Amino acid sequence: MKLTTKGRYAVMAMADLARYGTGRPVALADIAERQEISLSYLEQLFAKLRRGDLVKSVRGPGGGYLLSRHADEIRISDVILAVDEPLKATRCEVGSPKGCMGNSSSRCITHDLWAELSHQIHLFLGSVSLGDVINGRVTASQGRPDQQAISNAAD
Repeated sequence: MKLTTKGRYAVMAMADLARYGTGRPVALADIAERQEISLSYLEQLFAKLRRGDLVKSVRGPGGGYLLSRHADEIRISDVILAVDEPLKATRCEVGSPKGCMGNSSSRCITHDLWAELSHQIHLFLGSVSLGDVINGRVTASQGRPDQQAISNAAD
């Protein structure tokens, strides 16, 4: 499964807003500069984030964007879904009578594996908040005992 630029940039921008927007609006130009994201692309993303009720806009001098709720209340999955990013690893459409195998209605042999992976990704991203991200409460799997055992077994 590949998370596209749209989803990654939306999460990066929202994390930046959570970090630097402590009670005051943050200009998209500032986020664009810090995160090295095109301003016009951010404008498109923030229009979707505003429609998804994740941010509020403030007009005028000193204007910009604010989180609509506290960073600990905004889940990463909310951000990704607000910008229309699918969280799926299967190639078939949810609810479609078409299966994974082209024109037929049959599923590929690994369909359940990828469907479960999609579910696990959604659960994980739904368990992580912007607050977790900006406060360092999400760590890479390096150094975790379960990952060390897997790494040692591979050697």
